[in-house]
Amino acid sequence: MNISLKNIDCGNKFDWGKTSEDYAKYRDIYPKAFYEKLASLSLGVKGQDVLDLGTGTGVLPRNMYGYGANWTGTDISENQIAYARKLSLEANMDINYLACSAEDIDFSDQSFDVITACQCFMYFDKNIILPKIYKMLKKNGHFAVLYMAWLPEESEIARKSEELVLKYNPSWSGGGMTRYQLIAPPWCGNMFEPANLLTYDLPVAFTRDGWNGRMKACRGIGASSLSADEINEWEKEHMAYLQTMPESFEVLHYVTILDLVKRK
Repeated sequence: MNISLKNIDCGNKFDWGKTSEDYAKYRDIYPKAFYEKLASLSLGVKGQDVLDLGTGTGVLPRNMYGYGANWTGTDISENQIAYARKLSLEANMDINYLACSAEDIDFSDQSFDVITACQCFMYFDKNIILPKIYKMLKKNGHFAVLYMAWLPEESEIARKSEELVLKYNPSWSGGGMTRYQLIAPPWCGNMFEPANLLTYDLPVAFTRDGWNGRMKACRGIGASSLSADEINEWEKEHMAYLQTMPESFEVLHYVTILDLVKRK
């Protein structure tokens, strides 16, 4: 499913379904501490019905499954959902998945205790999705926008990898992440108010192959409109660079958790 947004990658098309195989293998990178933090905030725990928007290959529902919530995941890409179902079935997890854009979801009012959007909220039409989220949440329900990104200014590997992505795809706008102050966004309006605004650093461990796969499965390479030959050339050059690095290393990431509660 091609997506084109004028404020992302200069409006160039991207399709997460093109990279689903690599996404399933290499994008399941969040450390255990990330999920423990969500559970400590009572997000995705026993007794809750939770909807994960833009679920991809089901990374969040699968990793939070052991905390006991009843999960539903939706994604615009049928290929991503196919991998989510496959991985969940292999792990004997009962998770409901639906291939559907966030803007087209149609669940009953007050269906969920928690709704999450991890690494994906920037792709949604807020004018459409926010009123739907408000209606789908139960009384005192929570909407959590989650994000984790590497910090290129503090990691040579991340910086060099970004440079190589931009060499092959100059329109990619997914790099250059820095720390920032998390505030309640104006789009909360009279629908949501902050419950928790958290930012913190989190080191993430990789091998050379794991980091190469993580970068290949990003929007700037695997999900982009680059040809197979261009992707192969990027990977060849990227792996050549990684051979100059240790076999195992950490890349510092920055986590933001915008946890909002439904207004009465």
